[in-house]
Amino acid sequence: MKLNRNLLLVGGAVVIIGILWFALGRTGDDSTQIYAEAQRGPFEVVINTTGELQAKNSTQIMGPRNARDVRVYNFNIQRIVPEGTVVQRGQFVAELDRSEANTRLQDAQLNVQQAESQFEQAQLDSSLTLSAARNSLENLEFQVEERQLAVEQSIYESPSVQRQAEIAYEQTKRQLQQERENYVTRVRKEEARLRELETELIEEQNDLQRIQQVIDEFTVYAPENGMVIYTRNGGTKVAEGSSVSAWNPVIAELPDFSVMESITYVNEVDIQKVRVNQLVEIGLDAIPEKALSGVVTSVANIGEQRQNSDSKVFEVVIEINESDSVLRPSMTTSNAITIEQIVDAVYVPLETVFEFNGLDVVYKKAGLGVERHQVWLGSMNENDVVVKAGVEEGDEMLMSMPLDTSGLKFVPLDEDVLEEIRAIEQAELQRQQEQQSRQSQSRQGQGGMMRMDFQNMTPEQRDSLRRVFMNRGGSGQGGQGGAGQGRVQVQSNSSGS
Repeated sequence: MKLNRNLLLVGGAVVIIGILWFALGRTGDDSTQIYAEAQRGPFEVVINTTGELQAKNSTQIMGPRNARDVRVYNFNIQRIVPEGTVVQRGQFVAELDRSEANTRLQDAQLNVQQAESQFEQAQLDSSLTLSAARNSLENLEFQVEERQLAVEQSIYESPSVQRQAEIAYEQTKRQLQQERENYVTRVRKEEARLRELETELIEEQNDLQRIQQVIDEFTVYAPENGMVIYTRNGGTKVAEGSSVSAWNPVIAELPDFSVMESITYVNEVDIQKVRVNQLVEIGLDAIPEKALSGVVTSVANIGEQRQNSDSKVFEVVIEINESDSVLRPSMTTSNAITIEQIVDAVYVPLETVFEFNGLDVVYKKAGLGVERHQVWLGSMNENDVVVKAGVEEGDEMLMSMPLDTSGLKFVPLDEDVLEEIRAIEQAELQRQQEQQSRQSQSRQGQGGMMRMDFQNMTPEQRDSLRRVFMNRGGSGQGGQGGAGQGRVQVQSNSSGS
């Protein structure tokens, strides 16, 4: 009897195992797969980036501001205080290389000496010239007196002799008058020449003074109290031996720690989602327990290629709300930019969503098996995605596709949901068409202006313009066709049908 009872127990177990295998084996051994449950609650779309702290406001420590005026365009840093040094106003910060400026100083000194020599020589020449002119005038005055005496004595002579004496007297008087006028002109000419040379001398002296003032600025002092933070030159911090441009002679900064910013970079895929005034949660790598908050204050319009990055990135500036003494420039930050917040949403892990015949589907648990359900997806973050329709809170879905999907029941979305999706797609398509129409009208307006200009062109200009359009013809049409195909594809993907 005991043996028979054991046989019945074994047989019953075999039958139960067979029934379970038959019921569950049709779904492809799903008993070993993992399910995830749809959750309901607040949902956030967040972009996580790494940034670096900097002060929003700072006082720049400048090298020579007028170095270009003395033809010095670059200078090297010979000495500079260590970064992070706290300095008082007027305290030494850096020493710059004066070699090129000293060369300009020597040239200026030689120019001043040469100008002084020329001015002194001109003064001597002028004195000699005017002295000789004055002697000539005195001699002519004596000659006039002699000619006058001759006229007086000629009264006892014949009329012809008297006439000759009068003519000689008149000629000498006229010559004296002319020499007096020439002397006035000569004095003015010498004065003008001396003023010109004196002006050149003053200019050379002013150049020398400017160079001396610029050289004095090669020793850099702190304009205010604060902590010295090295500035960046082409992405690299300046240091001893670094070259500084006279067009931007900033050597270091004295930051104002009361308001700090986090400078971060967002890739070209996510930058379209980032907007000014979006909230940000900020962490410090150096102080993990410190939690800060901030707001986006600036989003760059033009991307740039950063080092160690294969794609273009855009600079984003985040102003930190809190003021804390532990915040220092160049600290590394972790920034969580909140792109979207949904108060109440049903969401599932991204791993539970699959594609089937161009549709978004999930494999939902139904009794002892699974069913393929079409879903309408919404916003997504790094881990989860919102499901607008097709899944309810508490539904369980496979985290991986079943091994055998043949024979699975497909459950489409309700018709009213599909109608809503179609309406949204139609509105988006209409918006795109209106945008294309505005762009086309703009191009036609430009073309009309070109036709008006074409009428005023010379025959040579018209022939040249025709050749340009003939060369563009084929490629331009092909490009437009490609753009249209791209829009159709996007629309098809978004519809999910």
